Amino acid sequence: MNFDLTTEQKLIKNTAREFAIKELLPGVIERDEKKIWPKEQIKKMAQLGFLGMMVDPKWSGGGMDTSSYVIAMEEIARVDASAAVVMSVNNSLVCYLLEKFSSNTIKEKYLSKLALGEKLGAFSLSEPQSGSDASNMLTTAKL
Repeated sequence: MNFDLTTEQKLIKNTAREFAIKELLPGVIERDEKKIWPKEQIKKMAQLGFLGMMVDPKWSGGGMDTSSYVIAMEEIARVDASAAVVMSVNNSLVCYLLEKFSSNTIKEKYLSKLALGEKLGAFSLSEPQSGSDASNMLTTAKL
């Protein structure tokens, strides 16, 4: 098995690393300690395409493979875990599921905006009886 990075993956790695050092590292401890939302940094991540990396280009995504996404995630997370969680949730838990399982109507309404970072995806994980065990959650959605 060949574990060498492709030319594109090397570019993604370098771009993510440079971004993390230049944009995320300054103030990372203060943001963490004071619970400051990294608004400007997240906007810049969106401009680089980090919030919709695996989304098909027809939905405004990067159309990249999972390995490229993980490479970028590693570089972001090594500097700012909070920013990496935002990136991870938007890509993996929101964009991926919408692209794979939603109708074209929902994709048209939400997926492009999420992939571009105009909107951010989120999810609920913790409830008193379940902690972070998502399979034990009781919350449901009703129209």
